[in-house]
Parts: sequence; structure tokens; C-alpha cells
Amino acid sequence: MEKAYKLSFETAQSEGLVVANCGCSQTEPLHSFGPALKPNFVIHFVLSGKGVFSIGGKNYQLEAGSGFLIPPGELAFYQADEKEPWTYIWVGFSGSKAQEYIQGIGLSGHAPIFQSEEQEALYACVKDMMEHNTYSVANELRRVGQLQIFLSMIARENFMEEEVGKGNQYVKRAIDFIQSNYHFPIKVTDVADYVCINRSYLYSLFQEALKMSPQQFLSSYRITKAAELLLTSSLSVESIALSVGYNAPFVFTKAFKQIKGMSPTAYRKEKKKEESKKNKDYLSQIEKFLSHGEENRI
Repeated sequence: MEKAYKLSFETAQSEGLVVANCGCSQTEPLHSFGPALKPNFVIHFVLSGKGVFSIGGKNYQLEAGSGFLIPPGELAFYQADEKEPWTYIWVGFSGSKAQEYIQGIGLSGHAPIFQSEEQEALYACVKDMMEHNTYSVANELRRVGQLQIFLSMIARENFMEEEVGKGNQYVKRAIDFIQSNYHFPIKVTDVADYVCINRSYLYSLFQEALKMSPQQFLSSYRITKAAELLLTSSLSVESIALSVGYNAPFVFTKAFKQIKGMSPTAYRKEKKKEESKKNKDYLSQIEKFLSHGEENRI
């Protein structure tokens, strides 16, 4: 038996996150659930007492300050301690962003356990969700907001990957940021601030992973995009410079020369000349083929 206060909400396929259910349980000794499946992601957090959680053939002994994830469709079991049964909160959620956020936090069926010292704050999030339980756009937005805060607190304390893996994550996120924002006049400091590390550490990670600096990568990516525009559009050099994040055309031209070995204007002429020659050669081959076919028919 358990004393539980739980709520379930109507859910639909969401483009972001949606709260499916939440609650707080004070369990009796040896109270258990499962083995069973959950349809959504469910995170439990232990406020007091002890218990055991099992998933993927592994058992985890948990106590206050510990939490566990049950991914959708994975068989799980959990049971309260005989002498010190646990009290826990939980929140179930789904949505197109759910998997991405869980992976970002570093949780999975293979690594389902986390620790947090934010017991009061986590409880406050779930309590607020339960207090705003009626169907309305305002309450739905509030519950999702509380869920995001709940996940952010877990992420802040539990993003614990191996140092190399963490470095690769920083580089990947930096690259994603550059690819999404190269057309703005961003600087390397903006990239470092986004991934929450200092510029010198970002520099060393890029050198190790890509054998180039973040500035070199940013410049190279911008110039690659500029080269595409030079060949596929009739935009002026000034417009292309602005389109790839350079406010000053002369700075863009200098960067372009350093990477491509010629000015943007010369590059456009040269590549179009090459393309024209390639087209002529291709047409010549077709004409020869057709001519050869005519000779065979005579």
C-alpha cells in the first residue's frame, strides 16, 4: 500500500515537451511496482527513505537525494525498503524534444541514476504542477515550464561524461551553434559563452578534435557558404559578405583571399569559366556520340 497524490493529464503529440503525469508517494514497507513498462519517460526522485530500482538486469540501491529514469517501453521494477520505505516524487513526460533532453542530461536505460541536492526545489516543481492541474492553456504552459526547470536542475548536477566525450560534446555544440548563426556577426567568445566554457579551453578542444582553432573553423565555414552564394546567386560581393556574417566587405574579401587564394570576384569569374568549359566539353561529347551513331546508321 502507499499514500499517493498523483495526477494525469491529457496528452497529445507535442513538438516540444508535455507533462503526462506527476505525483508524490509515501510508500509502505516493501511496496513495489512492476516489472512493467511505462508509455512515457518517467523520472522519480527520492525525498526520504530507501529502496531498490531494477532495469536492464541491474539493481540500484537508492536513498534520499537519488533519482532514477524509466525510459518508455523498458521493463522496470522498484521497491521500497522494508525498514525505511521511501517517499518520492515523480513526473512523466513525452514530446518530440523529450529524448533529446534526456540524452543531453546524460540519462538512459543504461545510465538511469542521478543525484541532486536540490530536493526542496525539485519537490516545489512537482507540487506546482499538481496545484495547476486543470485543463487550460495557461496551466499547460505552466506545467511544461516547471518540467523544464525540473530537468534543468538535474542537468546542472548530473552531466557527468568522460572528459574526452565531454570535450567532443562541447565541440559538437559549438559547431551546431556556428552552423545556425554564421550569418550573424558572431565571435568566438559568443560560441564559448553558448557552450559554457572559456575561450582558451574551446581553442584546445578544437585543436585536438579538428586540428584548427574555433576562429579558423568559423572563417572557413563562412567562406564556404560565401563561395556557394557566389556561384548560385547574382548577389553582389557586399550582399554576400553581409549574408555570411561580415559587416565590412573589405574584411570579407581579405578572409576570402586567405582561404581561397583569390578575391570573391575573381573566384566567381574563374569558377563560372570552369563551369562553362565543362559544359562545352560535355556538349562536345554528346555531339561526338550522336555523330558516331549517324555514321553507324549510314
